[in-house]
This record gives sequence, C-alpha cells and structure tokens, in this order.
Amino acid sequence: MYQKQIINDLIKEKIVTISPDKPFTYASGMLSPIYTDFRLTISYPALREMIATDLADLIKNKYPDVTVIGGVVTAGLPHAAWVAQKLNLPMIYVRPKPKDHGKGRQIEGRFSKDDQIVLIDDLVTTGSSVLQAVKACQKEGGNICGVSSIFTYYLPDAKENFAKAKTQFEPLLSYPELISQEKESGHFTDDQYNMLKTWHQDPWAWGK
Repeated sequence: MYQKQIINDLIKEKIVTISPDKPFTYASGMLSPIYTDFRLTISYPALREMIATDLADLIKNKYPDVTVIGGVVTAGLPHAAWVAQKLNLPMIYVRPKPKDHGKGRQIEGRFSKDDQIVLIDDLVTTGSSVLQAVKACQKEGGNICGVSSIFTYYLPDAKENFAKAKTQFEPLLSYPELISQEKESGHFTDDQYNMLKTWHQDPWAWGK
C-alpha cells in the first residue's frame, strides 16, 4: 500500500495545500485550511499508478462482489478507467445529467441488473454529487455495492448523507489521516494541528 507516499506526493506537487494560518475561501463561503485539486493527479504517471493500485486493492478487499467499475464525470473518470483495467472489469461512467441530444443517455457503458457496481470519484466533500450518480444507476436498474474515492474530508455532512442513502463509502485517503501524517512529519505545531482538527469537526463555524 502506497498511502504514505501518495500523501507525500500530493503535498509535494501542491495537489493538496494545507494552510492553517491563512485559510482559503470556498465558493460556498466556507473558510478552510485545506485546498485540493485532484484533477492534477492525471499529470503524474508514478502518482496515478500508485493511486490506481491502492484503489484496486481497496475495492477488491471492501467490495469482493464487484463486477463493474463506474466513473463519476469528470474527475473520477480517468481513475475509474485505470482501476477497471487493473481489475480486468467492465467500466461505465455517469454524467451529472442526461445528454440533451442523441439517445439522451446519462450512463455510458453496459451493465445488467445482476451486476454489482462500485462508483469512483476523485474527491468526496459532502457526497452529494456521487450520490446523484448512485441514484442515476439505481434508476436504470443498477445495483450499487459501494462508492470509493481518492480522498475525502470526512465531514459530518458526508457521513450523514451516505447513511441516509444506505450506501457504503470506502475512501483511499482521508483528511484526518493526511493531517496526522503531516503532524508526524513535523510540518505542523501542536496548536496548528489542533486548529486543523477543529475545522474538521465543525467546518462552518471554523474561523468565525
């Protein structure tokens, strides 16, 4: 498993930036000490290979009955393709909404009612977008055995949303793991680490 090296590379290449003293402002207005852009991972062959290997191993262990890998458009799509190749499984992908031309498909690729689908996204924040993809597959008769992602903040909203949707979620990496490793590496003071944990517990109240 390459989790530690993946985290090191994510920080090194500034795919993940942590700034406890100068927070970022998200489009929602939320203040955050972390900014991520996992779309950049496709530009680093060694990093994306480690991610694909670990995601494939994770899915084999957590979802042993999987028969189809699904990618959530757009950022989850390349990672789903690499994982499907490693597992030698069919692949589908799911758009946010149906096409407005042609056959109006929202899902590309083939699956049957007997298949067990695992959907992959790059980042899960609240889970809303990937759970929309879950609903789209279920509407077409697909069985979703679970969701995976490269990274999640593991915010309270996400846990609640997956629980309500009765959908299993197994990420490769999480915010608590990342800040813990960075603390062990000496990149944060105790006060900064505690501040980062506080954001995770109540992100909307943090920094106010």
